[in-house]
Amino acid sequence: QVQLVESGGGSVQAGGSLRLSCAASGYTYSRDCMGWFRQAPGKEREGVGTIDSDGTTSYADSVKGRFTISEDNAKNTLYLRMNSLKPEDTAMYYCAADRGLRCWYDTPPADFGYWGQGTQVTVSS
Repeated sequence: QVQLVESGGGSVQAGGSLRLSCAASGYTYSRDCMGWFRQAPGKEREGVGTIDSDGTTSYADSVKGRFTISEDNAKNTLYLRMNSLKPEDTAMYYCAADRGLRCWYDTPPADFGYWGQGTQVTVSS
C-alpha cells in the first residue's frame, strides 16, 4: 500500500524558511513523478512543483527562485525547501505521487493517485 507522510510545516514570519519532507513507502519511489501542491482556505489546490523520475523539476511561477524540490532516493523522501516565504504562501501543503503522467507543476491534481495528509504552513507578515 502506497503511503505518503508529510512533515515540517509550521509558522514562520515573512522572509523565513521551512523545509517540508514527504516520506514515501509501499512502492518503488524512484520511478515516480512526485509533486508538491498547496491549498489555501477557499481556494483550489494548486501545483507548487514536481520532480520527475529523471530528476527534472518544474515550479509554479509564484515560487520559482524561492522554492526547491529535492529527493533522497535512498530514504524514499521528497523535500520542499521554501525560502523567502510570503504571507500568500500560507496553505496546507501536500505531496503526491504517480507514474505514467505528464510530470509538470500545472498537471491537474486529479491526475495524481497518491496523496499525503498534508502539513500546514503559516506565514505571518
